[in-house]
Parts: sequence; structure tokens; C-alpha cells
Amino acid sequence: MKTGFFKRLSEKISVFVARKPAKAILIGILIFNALFFCLAAFLISRLAPQSLQESGFWASLFYTVAMILDAGCIQFVVADVGQVGVLIIIICLAIVFVGMISFTGAIIGYLTNSFSSFIENAYSGAKKLRISNHTIILNWNTRASEIINDLLYSESKEKIVVLVNSGKDKIEREISDRISDTIAREYKELLKQTGNMSFFKKWYYIGKHILKNNLTVIVKEGNVYSTKSLNDISVANAKSVIILGSDINTPECRLDQQELLAKRGDGNSNTVKILIQLAELTGSEESADNQKIVVEVEDDWTRDLVDKIIKHKENLGKCNIVPVHINRILGRLLAQFSVMPELNFVYNELFSNKGAFFVSQKLESDHPECEYIQNCLNLNSESIPLAILKTKEGYESFFMVDSLKALKKEKPKKSEFECRLNSDYKMPQKNILILGHNSEMLSIMEGFDSFLSEWTGANILNVMIIDEKESLERNNYFKGFPYVKNYIEANIYEKGKIYPKITDFVDSCQGEVSILILSDDLANTDEIDAKALTYLIYVNELIYDRMSNKSDNDKNKINVIVEVINPQNSDVVKNYSVNNVVISNRYLSKMITQIGAREAIFDFYRDILTYDSGGSGGFKSKELYIKRAGDFFEEIPGRCTAFDLIRGVFEAGPDYNKSLILGYIRNEKEKIIFGGDQEKIIVELKADDKLIIFSNH
Repeated sequence: MKTGFFKRLSEKISVFVARKPAKAILIGILIFNALFFCLAAFLISRLAPQSLQESGFWASLFYTVAMILDAGCIQFVVADVGQVGVLIIIICLAIVFVGMISFTGAIIGYLTNSFSSFIENAYSGAKKLRISNHTIILNWNTRASEIINDLLYSESKEKIVVLVNSGKDKIEREISDRISDTIAREYKELLKQTGNMSFFKKWYYIGKHILKNNLTVIVKEGNVYSTKSLNDISVANAKSVIILGSDINTPECRLDQQELLAKRGDGNSNTVKILIQLAELTGSEESADNQKIVVEVEDDWTRDLVDKIIKHKENLGKCNIVPVHINRILGRLLAQFSVMPELNFVYNELFSNKGAFFVSQKLESDHPECEYIQNCLNLNSESIPLAILKTKEGYESFFMVDSLKALKKEKPKKSEFECRLNSDYKMPQKNILILGHNSEMLSIMEGFDSFLSEWTGANILNVMIIDEKESLERNNYFKGFPYVKNYIEANIYEKGKIYPKITDFVDSCQGEVSILILSDDLANTDEIDAKALTYLIYVNELIYDRMSNKSDNDKNKINVIVEVINPQNSDVVKNYSVNNVVISNRYLSKMITQIGAREAIFDFYRDILTYDSGGSGGFKSKELYIKRAGDFFEEIPGRCTAFDLIRGVFEAGPDYNKSLILGYIRNEKEKIIFGGDQEKIIVELKADDKLIIFSNH
């Protein structure tokens, strides 16, 4: 019987120690010291002087504890050394020494270790985080720091929690470096803007406009697939959750990268696994309302499964999942930049929280779009109404503003300004040379296809591609895309073959030529952007030769658009006098940031990135165009305000193609977007100015 009892007790103690070693140690310390105190008090009460023996056991216990905590309290037991025995003195000293080690030392050691463990657990992310109305980022890739960086420009304070499986220290350094670099760059820009101001006016202006770090960023390590880890970062109280895909060019080992490349076409089951877990948590009754889950998808297999999850959650009545097909979006962007390079500048601002940006507003019901826009133009001079779209949440109207407060600043006023538009406007020939490749090649071609659907026929597109043989074979030499007039098989190191072909193409084209230099996003980390920079050297040499030997009219014929993946390489590219640097990851990050704040804006992004024709001269929606002022107007308008110009152009357009001017670009240097009070922006257009037009065609 006893053997069985002690065996069960031994097992329970063993299990308890294995599960909760810290508590086991604390209990052991307390039990040992309790027994030690009792034994010491018993000995003292028996051997102490007669006066103390009469006080009893509890007084002896008190004196024992007092001696251990303060050795000077030994005088309560041994008041006169000459009148007590040696044995009681030795016992008292032994009690003090043993007690200092077993009680004071053990407790201090335990508490110190507990504090250290608490700090370590909090630092590593093991502790539960009580937070609400925050943004959660699951996983980490090359776009993640840009998402956080763009939140610097938010009008409100932002809380971001990043959950990763490992690499917390490295990620924190990356975030810190990115934010510090942005703040320093913005400060330098303010110093330039205030160079001619007086001292007090300058510092008042800087203090008012300086970029402040209103971000609270917490990086935690944990299992992104674990319900506990997700609950520990208060996923039920988050306003948005962003699921990022994994980079294939980050592994240091080339074998690891090849393995990821081989699996790339099979879909991303990890993304699906995270989404399923997350959808269950955010779909519960306890979770906050209007939560958004933004999930990156890179292939059709993953997108199909994500759509099935969305459909399932919609049936349950609670679903705000927004899939972002990153390859398709980047392909459409690069296609538009190739056709109209100036859009790079426009989107760089409008897709961001910095400066002017797009914003949505709910409508109770559908409205005739033209009439609605006209009414909005007559009520507000600090916002530009753009479109009405039906989203899954209902009807939404979209505006361009430079502050959310602008939508509330109604000031009824009409404009009598008149202007005449060129009714025979035609899009000029577009000559595009593509150097290199990336994983969005077919999406770029899809972008060209949708552009031609609005401008009828392949006659206005002339595309040539110079790339490695393996890449051309992989894309079947772009058969089925009639605007690809020619392709050249060439390795990046074959300058003697590449340079003459670039020169011949530019010389054979009438009008402007866009040279799109692509960066291989599947390359190893050490090789990211390397080929793009090499192509840039070839093109820069060509431009230098032409500027030295040709007429002034030929100097602006070439537009160079360089895609870089690593933002650190953007400064290197700018040293080659290239204005259109496309940091592809940054675009996606900006879009994801805005989608996380306003879900409906993604429907608007998809709409303007896709040219669409309804046939028979009709068009489904508006897109952004860059049009030369001398071609767009029948007669260039005189000096006016942006307020008058916007309304005059809208009134002058036919009902099937009402146009809105969002700004203009002059000489690739002066770039103005009509954000803020339009009545304070003075416009004096020239024939060669490039207008930023939002229209059907």
C-alpha cells in the first residue's frame, strides 16, 4: 500500500517538475525553509536562557526568522555571551549562515531568475500581448519593411505587430534602419524647401511639416500557424492582418533557393494554412467587426484555394479577406509604365499615404456617375471625385485628396472657365524595348493586351525584347503577342551583340522610345538587380553618345524605366540620371498598406490598372493616362487655377468620356498633382506639358 502511494506521489512530483520546473524549485525552497525554521525554533526554545524558554515556540520562531533576515537580531537569543552556553551560540550562528543561504540567497536567486526569464520571454514574444486596433504582419519578406515605412505617413498613430518564426533581431534592425533613413531623407527635403526662408519661419515650417515617428512596432517570435501564437498577439482585436508570402531569393544556400524555385509553380500551401487558421479566429463572434485580412498570392493554385476559403466564410456571414495577386499587379504596373513612363511618378505618390492619395467613401445607393461627380466638383475645392464602383460591401465613391479632412470641407462654388478639347485625339505610337526578364513577363503582356483593347489594334504598340535564350524559350518566344515585333537572344555579357541592337531599335523608331529594364526577382540574394544594373550601363552609354552627337530634339527621345527589387540600389540607379526608377516591392507594399486601412480601395486599384473597352465605342471604366497638352486641347488654356481647369475640362468632355485632370508634368522635373486647395494652385500650361488625365479613353 505504501509502496503504491509513494510510487504515485513520486510520479506526480516528477511530472510536475518536468512541466513546471520554476514552480517546483520555489515550492522546494519554501518547504525546506519552513522545516528549517521549525527545527531551529525548537532547538532555540530548548537551549535558550530561561527567560526565552518561557516565551514559547512561536517567539523562538520569530527570533529565528529575525536572525536570518538581520544577523544583529541574534542579541534577542544571546543577550550576554558570558552567561550562555557555547552550544546555543554555535547553533545560532549555524542558523544564521544556513538561513542566509537557504532562504535569503535562494529567494533572491529565484526572483532574479524570474525577472530575467520574464524579460527574456517578453523580448522573444512568448508573453501574451494585450492590444487592440492594431495591424498584424505574419511572415517577413522584402516588402514587409516598406509596408511599415509607408505607415509613417499615416495621419493617425499606428500600432504594428510582426509575428515571425525566427530572426527577430535582424528584422528589428531592418525596420529601424528603414524608418531612420526615411525620416532623415524627409528632413533633408524640408531643408531644401525652406532654404530661402528666414530663421524663425524656416524652423516653424519644419516643425509643422517634419515627419514624426508615430509608429509602435513590436516584433514577436512564434509559430505563425499556431492558434496560441495568434491569440497571444490579440488577433481577434486587430483592425487588419497582412499575410506575406515567402521570398525565394533570400536563402544564402543556392541549393535551398533551387528547391524553392522548383516548388514555386506548385502553389503556396503555407499561405493557405495560415489563412485557414486566421479565418477561423477572425470569423468568430468574439472578434472585432470589419477586420480585414490581406493575403499575398503568387499563383493561380493558391488564388483558387483562397477564393474557396472566402466563399466558405461568406456563407458563415463574416468575411473580409482580400487576395492580392502580386505578380499580376506588378505586371500591369510595368506595362503601364512602359506605355506612359510618367505614371511611375504619379502612382508613386497616389498609391502612398504621402502627399495626395486615393480614398473611398460609402454611398447608400447607386448614383449616375457623371451627375454625382459634377455635384461633388461644385461642393468641394480640396478633393477630386473620380468614380463610383460597386464593391462587395455596397457602392463606394472614390476621391483624390491630400488629407482625409478634405472630404468634409464643403464650399459650394461653380466655375465659368471654358476650354476646348481635341475631339480627334489619338494615342501616339508606343515603342518599347524590354531588356531582361522577371517572373511577371506574361502579366506584362496581359497589360499590353488590355491597353490595346481600348486603342483598337496592335498598330500603336511596337515591342522588342532582348533576353537570354532560356527565358525566351520559357515564354515560348512570346508567340501570340503580335506587337512583339522582334526578339534577340543574348546573354547579359554579350555587349557586342546587345549594344548595336539597342541602337538600331532606337534609331528605327519614330517618336519616343521606352526602355524597360527588368530585374530578375528569382535571382539569388547576391545577384539581385545585378543584371538590371548591367543593362543600365549599356543604355546609359547609348544615351550619352546620342546627347553628344545628335540634335537637341533627339535628347528626350529615350525614356528609361528601371525595375529594382532592393530599395538600396535605387540611389545607384539615380546616379545614371534615370528618373523612372520602379521599386517593385515598394509599390506592392504601398498598395497593401492602403488596402489594410481601406478595403474598398483595392477594387479601385484593380479597376484603374486594367484598361477595358465595352465595345462599340463604349468603355467600362476610367484609367489614368498621360497626354501631351498640345494634343489634348484644341487650344491651350490661359493662366488659371487648378479649380477652374479641372471643372473646365470636365464640362468640355463628351458624356461618354468625361475627363478629370489630376495634375501635370513639365520637363521631367516640375511635377504637380492637384492636392490641397485647388483655388490656390496657379496653372499656366505649355504645349509640351504632360497632363495627368483620369478618363475612359
